[in-house]
Amino acid sequence: MGAKVTARIKIKGKHFETNVDLDEALKVKAGKGDIMAALTTPHIFTDVKKGNKANAAELTEAFGTTDPYEVAKKIILSGEVQKTQEFRDNERDAKVKQVVDLILRNAVDQNGRPYTEERIKRAIEEVHYNFDNKPADQQMQPLIEQLQKVIPIRIETKRIKLKIPARYTGQVYGMLKDIKESEEWLANGDLQTIINIPSGLQLDFYDKLNSITHGAVQSEEMPKKV
Repeated sequence: MGAKVTARIKIKGKHFETNVDLDEALKVKAGKGDIMAALTTPHIFTDVKKGNKANAAELTEAFGTTDPYEVAKKIILSGEVQKTQEFRDNERDAKVKQVVDLILRNAVDQNGRPYTEERIKRAIEEVHYNFDNKPADQQMQPLIEQLQKVIPIRIETKRIKLKIPARYTGQVYGMLKDIKESEEWLANGDLQTIINIPSGLQLDFYDKLNSITHGAVQSEEMPKKV
């Protein structure tokens, strides 16, 4: 069992709240959990702390049902699940670890040598970098730019030319947004593009690309720009 917290939502100017198990509620929010396990009390409140329960008319107007489990599910999915400080701290620590691991796999010093985890963490403290909820791979480059103020660090990248069949370009285009150097739309609708990708992300990138295109993309490693 996780911590007991409040899930809340505001509908038509009215507040609705209920008590939930944090771990189970987050599973429900992700589409994987069981609302019976998530709800710690079979009641919906207008104010949990005061113990003020919502009446049937209020629930019907706001949710179209008086079933507390149905209502609680809607609150969890569309509203806010309160997180404990401990949970937020653990969440941040996990994010920091993901970003640091990416840097260790992708970044080198001025002589092309990798950094140690201890040195990277010390540099992060020196620049007072604030981590947010973005995916780790989207935080690596902004963090590197900050770290360059205190240590000589750069991302080791590969320059690759891709030719993507026309029928897959819509699905793939979003993946290329942050790494695309150039693009050319061919007469048959295919997309030819040159990307610069961190070496350590290359395998994951190809895995995603091939799962979408079923291996139909042509790729060629290019010499780096001088």
